[in-house]
Amino acid sequence: MSLAGDTDVPGRTTEAGPPHDKPFGPRFVAPLYVGASLNPVNSSIIATALVAIAAALHLPVGDTAILISCLYLTSALAQPAAGRLAEEFGPRRVFIAGIVLVFTAGIVGSLAHSLAALIVARVLIGAGTSAGYPAAMLLIRRRAEQAGHEAPPRGVLGGLSITGAATVAVGPALGGLLVAWAGWRSAFWINIPVAALTLILVLTGIARDPDPVRPGSPRALASRIDLLGMLGFGGSLAALMIFLSALPHLDRPALVAALVLAAALVGWELRAAHPFLDVRLLVSNGALTRTYLRNGLTLMGTYVILYGLTQWLQVARGLSAYQAGLALMPMGVLTAVTARVVSRRTGVRLPLIACAVLLLVGAVAVLFIGSGTPMAAVICVSAVFGLTSGAGTVANQTVLYQEAPAATLGTASGLLRTFGYLGAIASAAITGIAFHSGVNDGGLHLIAWVLVVISALVLVLTVLDRRLAEADRRHAKSPRTGGARNPTQCTATATTESTESTERRSADMTTGTHTTATIDPARTALLLMDFQPVTLGAVPDSEGVLARAGEALAWARAHGTQVVFVRVALAAADAAAVPAHNKTFSQVAAAGYLTDGTAATAVHKSLAIRDHDLTVRKIRVGAFASDTDLRAELRARNVDTLVLAGISTSGVVLTTLRQAADEDYRLFVLADATADPDPEVHQVLMEKVFPRQAEIVATADLVALSRAEEPTARH
Repeated sequence: MSLAGDTDVPGRTTEAGPPHDKPFGPRFVAPLYVGASLNPVNSSIIATALVAIAAALHLPVGDTAILISCLYLTSALAQPAAGRLAEEFGPRRVFIAGIVLVFTAGIVGSLAHSLAALIVARVLIGAGTSAGYPAAMLLIRRRAEQAGHEAPPRGVLGGLSITGAATVAVGPALGGLLVAWAGWRSAFWINIPVAALTLILVLTGIARDPDPVRPGSPRALASRIDLLGMLGFGGSLAALMIFLSALPHLDRPALVAALVLAAALVGWELRAAHPFLDVRLLVSNGALTRTYLRNGLTLMGTYVILYGLTQWLQVARGLSAYQAGLALMPMGVLTAVTARVVSRRTGVRLPLIACAVLLLVGAVAVLFIGSGTPMAAVICVSAVFGLTSGAGTVANQTVLYQEAPAATLGTASGLLRTFGYLGAIASAAITGIAFHSGVNDGGLHLIAWVLVVISALVLVLTVLDRRLAEADRRHAKSPRTGGARNPTQCTATATTESTESTERRSADMTTGTHTTATIDPARTALLLMDFQPVTLGAVPDSEGVLARAGEALAWARAHGTQVVFVRVALAAADAAAVPAHNKTFSQVAAAGYLTDGTAATAVHKSLAIRDHDLTVRKIRVGAFASDTDLRAELRARNVDTLVLAGISTSGVVLTTLRQAADEDYRLFVLADATADPDPEVHQVLMEKVFPRQAEIVATADLVALSRAEEPTARH
């Protein structure tokens, strides 16, 4: 079964079958790095053009701050939206659409003669460049899966951060040079050749998305991408930006609008079938939420210096745009260098603590900068923030890859950038307040005091985060060479000792010492059973189990494996038909816990259902006791192997395994994507009962098991 549908064409390489010798070669990574750098380079270049734009349009310098804010507002919404669209329609398609928007924005900005036209150009730039990062993260994960790698090389993910850091490094100097040589319009038309080059690289280096586009009806599409959620998110951000831009004047209507829209958004997302902003995930996955906050605060501190110091150098110190850009180049260079160093590490806690400490040191140092300070000292202080930016960006991205559910990595990656943009929007507001009455030393010192508070918050948020230490310990215990553990494995949260022992046992089994089992993905079905709010709350580490179920789902998507979602729910007629002597279902039917159509009985929102998936509603414990003839559906698809994961081990997994064994299916149980309210029962079943009829494996073993069978499957 070919995912791309054209792997048999001579001389053609597809995402379904990349070359196994160099799957992450220059042709593949170059367009991703360039595309992901378009947003940061546009962020840094504009900083040196603001004074020139204000002079050309006869505006106060402070009024041009909206060119910063509008890009970040657009990007804050568009980054997770692009991630969601990439998950739905394919990352390559979304990547190309973004490049086309950037090309268009370059033309609009080059021809603009008013602030309104420049705002339109910046909005287009924000929307277009937002596709690069989340699409790149999805393409990298997909390439790793399809090439048979447990994880992409560390340098590939680190390269995204390093490229962004490098563009920030050259951005101020490049912007200053362009503005001095060709005028402020060059900050816009530079996007035209860069976008054209990126488009060529994508078309020649990245294969087409394997799945065809199935938009369905407009209503169904709006539901799948949660259009109302996107609009609510954008509206609340816009109101927040208006409020921040008005400071120090208090715009109460804007504040009230932001709070009301935010409350409405949360209420809607809790009921949405496919939430754009998964509020439940943010609440339950504390490690991921803390990463978002830490990243946003760190970038707020970095950008408030980038924008504030650039304006101060030009106005208070009398430097040209080009000279200001050169003065800040060491800051950007150290960002890139530090990003490269941190990307080679497996630990994240120490780099993040160092980032917070350096941010605090830099903030205090800015308090001692004034108009008479030697430029060498100013450059040294700005360089401290380069160290902070490089360490924080890479380490937070690594934590995101570890903690985000694999099935929603695109949206999660976009949200990481969104929180960064929120920090940038706030930094523009802080700069506007500080320089409201003039760009002078007093305003710069006010920025420094705000930065002291921000850095203190980042330091506390980092030091008290125990999950960072746990993640580092998991890396240290990893048996893989060089301590480089599969990032998808790292998404697992702390598990019980029984689950860990089962995982170790399953890892031994799949090395070939005890079993030669393999999986043919084309004849396999992944059964994700009872991953519903009503059941998740009953088991320990539900967050980690759900994350690993998402990893298994991503594996199935990448290998063309049939996905079956099994959920337990009772319609009114089903509940009425439950006899009183059924100890389990008579109680839940009477209490209404399993009523069909409620949010509690829906498949968890982090596991996105697609059109070609099977969804089975069962009315008893086992997956075969359903309103769908599951046996017939599996036979029609020539499925002879089942991979089971679910909640609970002693319930749906045990019952389904017994029934499937009687049906002569080959069976695999994902020990780390299965849980039971009683960990001891889980351990006994995994170690003493299930091995008699099934292979017990870990989620991370799926790639190796399926890779062993792929050559035969293709023939």
